[in-house]
Amino acid sequence: MTASTFDAASNRSRMLSPLRLIGAIGLVSAALIAGAWYFQLVVGLVPCKLCLEQRWPHYAAIALSVIALALARSARLQWLGLLVLAVLMAWSTGLGIYHSGVEWGWFLGPSDCGGGIPAAAGMQDFMKQLQSVRVVSCGEAAWRFLGLSLAGWNAVVSAGLFVLAVFGLVRRGSAA
Repeated sequence: MTASTFDAASNRSRMLSPLRLIGAIGLVSAALIAGAWYFQLVVGLVPCKLCLEQRWPHYAAIALSVIALALARSARLQWLGLLVLAVLMAWSTGLGIYHSGVEWGWFLGPSDCGGGIPAAAGMQDFMKQLQSVRVVSCGEAAWRFLGLSLAGWNAVVSAGLFVLAVFGLVRRGSAA
């Protein structure tokens, strides 16, 4: 192995270190959450129950990434962080596939899917809400890009993050 080949391999190894993979997964999860909030608050797309559920694995991934980056100095803790991130991204992928399937009519959605309605303070408020609030169905995609809804894109990106986490786990396992 030449010195330049060794340097390139060493640089690649540093770029794909467990802490960098953990940081990348946390950053992409934060970007997904920022995008979801953008579509909700700026574009005005009201999320359904399943949309809100899909955010939880990413909230957890962001928190775990911050904690792991701050505290996981041993290889074992970094491996554990990647393992938990892989589980979270598998969960997120499954939720995205399920929600996309509900939108395409492949699966039955939850019977109580209509999120996005704040609790009424009294009967008058409730009556006003009935007249002005549009109940959001989990079976209707509010927006699509290249044929995929936001749920579909969440599934695709989460699957990619799952593969990234598993790559870090397998790479770490083969190096040990």
